[in-house]
Amino acid sequence: MSSLNPVYITAAGAYLPGAPVSNDEVEEYLGYLFGKPSRTKQKMLRQNGITSRYYAIDKNQQTTHTVSGMTAAAIQSCLQKAGVAKKEIGFLSAATTQGDLPVPGFASMVHADAQLEQCEIASHQSICAAGMMAIKNAWLHMRTGEADKAVACAGELPSRMFKAQRFEQQTMVKEKNQLDLETDFLRWMLSDGAGALLLENQPARHQFSLQIDWIDLRSHAHLYDVCMYAGKNKNNGKASWIDYSSFSEADNDAAINLKQDLKIVHNIVHLGVQHFFSLIDEGRVDPNQLDWLLCHYSSEYFRPQIVDLLQKGGCAIPPEKWFTNLHTRGNVGAASIFLMLEELLYSGKLQAGQKLLCMVPESGRFITSFMQLTVVAPTSAAPALSIHTNDAIEAPVIRTSGMPVQEWLVRQLTSVWVDFESSLRQVPVVQKIYNGSLSMEDYKLLLVNLRQQVIDGSQWIARAASNITIEYFDIRSAFITHSRDEHRDYQILEKNYLACGGTYEELRQGEKNIGSEALSAFMFHKASQPNPFDLLGGMFIIEGLGNRLAGKWGRAIQEQLQLQDDQVSFFIYHETSDANDNHFERFEKAIQSDLLQEAIAARIVKTAKITARLYAMQLQELGNY
Repeated sequence: MSSLNPVYITAAGAYLPGAPVSNDEVEEYLGYLFGKPSRTKQKMLRQNGITSRYYAIDKNQQTTHTVSGMTAAAIQSCLQKAGVAKKEIGFLSAATTQGDLPVPGFASMVHADAQLEQCEIASHQSICAAGMMAIKNAWLHMRTGEADKAVACAGELPSRMFKAQRFEQQTMVKEKNQLDLETDFLRWMLSDGAGALLLENQPARHQFSLQIDWIDLRSHAHLYDVCMYAGKNKNNGKASWIDYSSFSEADNDAAINLKQDLKIVHNIVHLGVQHFFSLIDEGRVDPNQLDWLLCHYSSEYFRPQIVDLLQKGGCAIPPEKWFTNLHTRGNVGAASIFLMLEELLYSGKLQAGQKLLCMVPESGRFITSFMQLTVVAPTSAAPALSIHTNDAIEAPVIRTSGMPVQEWLVRQLTSVWVDFESSLRQVPVVQKIYNGSLSMEDYKLLLVNLRQQVIDGSQWIARAASNITIEYFDIRSAFITHSRDEHRDYQILEKNYLACGGTYEELRQGEKNIGSEALSAFMFHKASQPNPFDLLGGMFIIEGLGNRLAGKWGRAIQEQLQLQDDQVSFFIYHETSDANDNHFERFEKAIQSDLLQEAIAARIVKTAKITARLYAMQLQELGNY
């Protein structure tokens, strides 16, 4: 066992659709059955204790999200917090009660929506315990070295199963003028949402991690009949909704409705507590050492029963150690434990060394599961960041001489810049700069990849200058001067790389990544055209980086990695010399000249858009040659 790798939850993400829905609003979303308010609603809400929840449907009962899309959004949130690129994920373990499609597997749909690169996947379909199954699969992959980084995730979208219009044509519902209680009470309990966890073999550098000590999951299906289910009616002779002569007949017979057998559901409480006691007897849990109990009980109705059994067994857990967000999130099935972990991990309540016990029972055919976690302190103190993703986006200031076409151009370029900077903040290496998780290896990789583009920059500018005719002598001279400055830039970059421990051999072996190839090819193509004034759009984007962002990035990198000026001067010299002003002054003079006509202005804007997209791709594809 000593050869197995430790595994840490280093980040968590959540996605909750829309605004929270209060108890008074529930039927505005789910609909009024036969146009009348429910007679059971208030009783059920008092029992389950839920005060708000989230729905991925609107008040017209139209679905607004997919469950795979919500889960992909939770993954994006998780990876963004960690500053981890999607291409680094080697294993995706996904769980749900009901995906958007019967086939293919849920993990395939999440993989596509999350736009992860090629990786191994696993789908887990159960009810609440499916989430714990997904975590355990990812944990085991990481323990045995099958993956370097793994994502476990879960999503649920039960609201669309409880829309009033789904039931109004069913024979039994029309006869009784109401839903059977085994379906009706679930309408007031289940909620939509998704969560994701990032698993790594090293704890996070600048925030708390949760080391997974063990996961224990047990099925009790051999003891009882199915309890929570969809796809059949008990005791009618049909094993499945697929056995009906038509899908319409199955629907009419309410076979597709989600139900819970209220006569046997109480068994999940004593099964869960018995499992807990067995873990104590096996020496895996010490109740006195637990700091937090994250218990996924589906309704407040069950909590007193759990507490009572624990007390009778001499293992009472003080109320202040219980953590739940059932009341504000609702019961989100397989995703509930993810949403609890996400909220607690970033709550500021955790302390290094604390023990967390996660308990997830499932009444489907009775599964109980437990996971013990240990809080691990950050491996290094978080730096005081001088930059943040919530910082305002401000486009480079462009001075004009007041001509309408110039003012139009400035408005358009400002809009392009806002989109560009917003997209940059989604790029993994930029996220790491903003959240303080950049490593020295990340920084060196960034320098090596930028070097190729900076070298090409002086060359395509020189080529553009050679294709500008003599009547535009001033602009041609500006391009030539700019080319000379770019040539010096790459020399500064190389000195930074060497000062960070890199070698000339590594620099000489460097090549363009696939984004740099695309950017370079486009810029050389444009530079080869007669009078390529639309390259001013490309210069606006690239020089705008120096004008607006390079210095900020450089200072943030210097702070995070505790570097000297000669290790980050490529970025920060824009703020310590007049080079930046000179570069932008040349751009301003070019657009203030008589050459700027409407057609040229439009071409400048388009070139700026293309350059922005390709530059972001260059940063997105670091190391992808």
